[in-house]
Amino acid sequence: MTQENCRYQTVNAAISPTGSLELLSQQEVERLSRVGHGEIHELFRRCALAVLNCDDSSDSAEEVFARYPDFDVEIVQRTRGVKLKLKNAPACAFVDGKIMSGVREHLFAVLRDIVFVASELYRQDETSVEEGFEAIRLVHRGPLSPAAINNLVFLLLRNAGLLKPRMLPNLVVCWGGHSISRDEYDYTKSVGYELGLRHLDICTGCGPGAMKGPMKGAAIGHAKQRIQGGRYIGISEPGIIAAESPNPIVNHLVVLPDIEKRLEAFVRVAHGIIVFPGGVGTLEEILFLIGTLMDPANKDQQLPLIFTEAACSNGYFKRIDEFLVATLGEEVRRHYRIIEDDPVEVAHVMREGMQQVGKGRRVSRDAYYYNWLLHIPEEMKHPFEVNHESMASLRLTRSLPPQELAINLRRAFSGIVAGNVKDHGVRLVREKGPFVLRGDVSIMAAMDGLLRDFVAHGRMKLARERYNPCYTIEPEPAQSEPV
Repeated sequence: MTQENCRYQTVNAAISPTGSLELLSQQEVERLSRVGHGEIHELFRRCALAVLNCDDSSDSAEEVFARYPDFDVEIVQRTRGVKLKLKNAPACAFVDGKIMSGVREHLFAVLRDIVFVASELYRQDETSVEEGFEAIRLVHRGPLSPAAINNLVFLLLRNAGLLKPRMLPNLVVCWGGHSISRDEYDYTKSVGYELGLRHLDICTGCGPGAMKGPMKGAAIGHAKQRIQGGRYIGISEPGIIAAESPNPIVNHLVVLPDIEKRLEAFVRVAHGIIVFPGGVGTLEEILFLIGTLMDPANKDQQLPLIFTEAACSNGYFKRIDEFLVATLGEEVRRHYRIIEDDPVEVAHVMREGMQQVGKGRRVSRDAYYYNWLLHIPEEMKHPFEVNHESMASLRLTRSLPPQELAINLRRAFSGIVAGNVKDHGVRLVREKGPFVLRGDVSIMAAMDGLLRDFVAHGRMKLARERYNPCYTIEPEPAQSEPV
């Protein structure tokens, strides 16, 4: 049934699962239905709304929730499994009254991952009756060890069917902004096309812009090569997916519990990484990877990393390079290569790099499908709780070793991402004002210059929106400052 709701058409429907949730034990069905009425129901409801709102271009979770205030989803227990009852769902997810197959897959992928994470990260404290349902009250089990986090990431990826044994390295992770120009988008598509022609699969953050372009280009390349079963993997987390719906090309979606585990999943499955221009989220990803690769424990790791841009980007990566050198030192340059406006060269270099990755994995006896031996610093693995106190207390000083400074810089940019698009961060900034970042004069000057450049080029939010900074920068002289 279709009705008018806040000027947006909505639909009521009952949806059955496909894929990994088609065959469930009675215990699994019970767990799904009970969680559906527990504390994480709101989390699932918001992520489900974002998935169903598949034709929207907004990157504001708050705006999407306001459009569909009466949306709800109920997990219905059946003898042979579960069904989702949707109330006032966005009509754009339906064609002639039937939900699109890709949207249905994404919807149940979100359910699968959120429920699995809840069972791994939380324990049942007590039960209570709420509106006739026995609801689960969840209590966090406490911090996970680095090894436990590694295993949790592995299990989530395995449950999603992303890990393919006995396949030679061919998965390229592509990072970049959702707020990019049309010319920049076309360039990401051209790079993806050249990768697809060389039988390479694509993994991105699953949203629009530079996360969609490489997949679209690779799909055409795969079609020309008559490649069936090409993989277009989307890796997200609840705070991001609630603001950015998965793009329709994604055929394997997995939702990690937080940004740190999401980033770990990227670098564990990647056989090579390509970065396109983006905003603070892209820089957060770069700093996570650079901070990891700079760790002495990873001196023998092989992971090709390419920064590439179209001619119209006007030296974007020159400015990123200058920022990285200004904050982390000249040594940082040995971990990446910059290629300007040459999709064929990017694909050639990446293909050659993957052959080296394969040789390295054979020598080390590590798996092709999951990089167990990569050492991720413990500070990179644990969630950074974004608030005004945690942002203000970050140590941004040259007195730290470069890999430790990279950790704190990543956290700073993570906080800015939260203040830009994540519901929790947006509300904090609205209630208490912008986050304050303090550090050495030289580091603050480099950050301020880069962030101002992002704002000037519309890389903070979607181009149609006016950006109001969620941060302020306060340099403070330090003993570590160069004389």
